[in-house]
Amino acid sequence: MPAKKAGRRSLKRYRRNGSVRTATRTAISKALRAVESGDVAVAEPVVKDAISTLDRAVRKRVLHKNNVARRKSRIAAKLNRIRGTESA
Repeated sequence: MPAKKAGRRSLKRYRRNGSVRTATRTAISKALRAVESGDVAVAEPVVKDAISTLDRAVRKRVLHKNNVARRKSRIAAKLNRIRGTESA
C-alpha cells in the first residue's frame, strides 16, 4: 500500500477512535470519583455506565480486551470495597 494512502487511513482512524477514547477516559474518571465519594447508590449506575463504555471501545477495537478487562476489574473491586464498608 502506498505510504500516502496509509497515512490518510491512519489519520482517519485516529480521528474516529479519538472520540471513543475520550468518552472512555471520561467515563472511567467519573466512575472513580463516584466510588471515592463513598456513596454506593450514586456509584453503582456510574460504574455500570463506565463498564458499558469500556465494552463499546472493545467492540470498536479501540482498546484491547485484556486492557479493558483489567480496568473493569479494578473499578468493580473498588465498588465492592465501598459496598463492604457500607454494610459493616
